[in-house]
Amino acid sequence: MSSLNSTVSSTAPFVRPLFFYISGFSNLPYVNYYYIFFCCIYCITILANSFIMLIIYMEQSLHTPKYVAVFNLAVVDMCGSTALIPKMIEAFLFDSQFITYEACLANMFFVHFFNSLQSLTLVILSYDRFVAICFPLKYHIIISKNGMALIIAITWVLTAVIISVTVALINRLSFCQSVVINSFFCDHGPMYRLACNDNYPNSIMAKICITMVLFAPLVLILVSYVCIIFALLKIATKEGRLKAMKTCTSHLLLVAMFYLPVSATYIAAISSSIHPNARIINSSLSSAIPPMLNPIIYTLKTEEIMKAIKKLYKRKVITCRNCW
Repeated sequence: MSSLNSTVSSTAPFVRPLFFYISGFSNLPYVNYYYIFFCCIYCITILANSFIMLIIYMEQSLHTPKYVAVFNLAVVDMCGSTALIPKMIEAFLFDSQFITYEACLANMFFVHFFNSLQSLTLVILSYDRFVAICFPLKYHIIISKNGMALIIAITWVLTAVIISVTVALINRLSFCQSVVINSFFCDHGPMYRLACNDNYPNSIMAKICITMVLFAPLVLILVSYVCIIFALLKIATKEGRLKAMKTCTSHLLLVAMFYLPVSATYIAAISSSIHPNARIINSSLSSAIPPMLNPIIYTLKTEEIMKAIKKLYKRKVITCRNCW
């Protein structure tokens, strides 16, 4: 570490290091098993999301606004896991936790970008359920495939702009003391707090990002489900209410998996001190596990996808019999 610090002049008014050191899970017991666990998570994530994307692409009945959003969620999950986990596995396999300054900023951008998109995609899915249950007769008028694609495209662009500004502000910081990032990737918060000069703009931008991609989406989802509950109470039969609510179970599970661990970490950090290892473990699991479970939950808990899988399987069996 001393050799790394020697590459920058301690007397320079502005210091931009050549490398950063990601401490990651170095202080955790049995860390080897943790890395193997993440490797398994990544393999399942890629396979499960590829499977659900293939099902949606091949089955014509799933070419609806809702499954355009589900397809987008699968893409985001795959990209987010790819931005995060392979770099962690590389550090484990080659015992190299150093990362160049430019690569660190790129890693920061892509991890935060796809995590933010996952949060906003859950909002889009809640909007879809809100319209489907509260305005069932106007659903196809309010939401179309092209309209859903436009909403998703706008979300990608706005998120890219917000995260780009956040990452770009790092360039104004001087790192004249420590270059050790106490996280499992180039995390924005632990990184900007290492700066020797004024990091107030970075702190403000961090709060804006957390509000726009975490707490505001969660509030919108909660408001949408309050409206959904009131709409369900107006349905005359119990069977009708249960049938309508059943279409929301997959989304509710996804929301709980994504927001509860992340919100708990932020609340604990604000209200009291949280041990760095506890923060790292909770943040890493909340970043890696939802992308793996999202396609599994949608496959097992969504009737349309199960029907599509059975239909494609029967079609494949018939095709194979005809070949013989």
